[in-house]
Amino acid sequence: MTHQTTRRNFLKTTAALAGATLPYWHTAASNRALGHALVNGRPTLGCIGTGDRWQGVGPAAMEFADCIAVCDVDLAHREAGRERVKSVQSNKGFSGDVEMYEDYRALLDRKDIDVVTIVTPDHWHTKNAIDAMRAGKDVYCEKPLTLTIHEGKQIRKVLQETKRVFQVGTQQRSEMGLRFLQAVAMVKDRRIGKVKKVVCDIGGSTDSGFIETADVPEGLNWDMWLGQAPMTAYRSSTTAKSSNSRYPASRCHYEFRWWYEYSGGKMTDWGAHHVDIASWALGIDETGPTAVEGTAKHPVEFKNGMPTQDDRYNAAVEFDVTVWCPGDVEMHIVSSSPDGNGILFEGTEGRFHVSRGAMKGAPAEALKTNPITEERLSELYKGKKPGNHMGNFFECVVDRTDPISDVYSHHRAMTTCHLANIAIRLGRKINWDSKAEQIVGDSDANQWLSREQRKGYEIDVSV
Repeated sequence: MTHQTTRRNFLKTTAALAGATLPYWHTAASNRALGHALVNGRPTLGCIGTGDRWQGVGPAAMEFADCIAVCDVDLAHREAGRERVKSVQSNKGFSGDVEMYEDYRALLDRKDIDVVTIVTPDHWHTKNAIDAMRAGKDVYCEKPLTLTIHEGKQIRKVLQETKRVFQVGTQQRSEMGLRFLQAVAMVKDRRIGKVKKVVCDIGGSTDSGFIETADVPEGLNWDMWLGQAPMTAYRSSTTAKSSNSRYPASRCHYEFRWWYEYSGGKMTDWGAHHVDIASWALGIDETGPTAVEGTAKHPVEFKNGMPTQDDRYNAAVEFDVTVWCPGDVEMHIVSSSPDGNGILFEGTEGRFHVSRGAMKGAPAEALKTNPITEERLSELYKGKKPGNHMGNFFECVVDRTDPISDVYSHHRAMTTCHLANIAIRLGRKINWDSKAEQIVGDSDANQWLSREQRKGYEIDVSV
């Protein structure tokens, strides 16, 4: 395929996306990125992790780049990923080879890959991303970006050193009918007066019950899947309760979210979305909270913050956390509320609730006669036109600016979520110095800012 052909296809995609009916990560596509070709035409893409969530992320990236390599520690995922790539790209006139890798480092060694997507379990995100940046790749990584607060500082440092373009997959900043972007504008423009309270309802997670040990599935590199996490037996059961009908209850695919060894439960899974938007609206995405305290119900007993059983999910199934923010504002992160999943903003002059499906309340109704202008939304969106999260990333790959969901703001939002988990696991209030990024007056709690990493999988960045 010639550069002229790739550029022509690159530009054709603009018109195709503009009028298409697309899934939520493509909503209201208006992609300036597609009007700019890189020096060598369309960028080349490598995909690290080709499981469940990649089924959305990968094809979205292939609207802007040609995928030439996929990587996954599960052979079944690798093979399915390669076939999906071939299917998607055959419809775009690309017939090049798609190589498969078990070890992501082999993919990163390729000098012909410009951009990578990272859609691995949460405990792998930071190491994958740091190695990718050091290999000279621009990065689109799914949320939550980090497993600990210390990881956020590590990834921030390497980003500053390498000057790569990095987008985090918090699509609410770009899409969902721009409801969340409008909500941020309403709060910042004081349409509800001074904000006093914010409630982020992110839902609870699952109590699996007992999950038996099982043989590691053929083709799955269990040691590498675990990565920095402690070595442990593989567990999977069709009789235990899973959170997703497509997957059995297990320590692995999709269900890893409910184990603190690999994730942070709903606190980081959906907190990465709603706490991110709330933090942006309140302006604490540049600072952080002052204190965090809460209660939670866990599926197992905890001792000194650690689960006492390893045979069932251990992340909190219910929680109610209060986050004290600068300016005398309280943020509540809850597993259930009367308004349902979404964010409730309460101010001195009104209140409204925003979710992926609707925006409700008198201030929201007022938008019919007094809408947020396109200019104001563009201003919040760093001067670009909002509407497509992946498109924003590739636009920034071209002009070398920060995407809308940058590492810095995401690290601050995730800091709040990680502090919430520390508070509910230790069962006490956590006071936070956002400038020093340290817990105040609690040396034991400060140890929870990072985690021990298994030998061979350490992240070698000093901060």
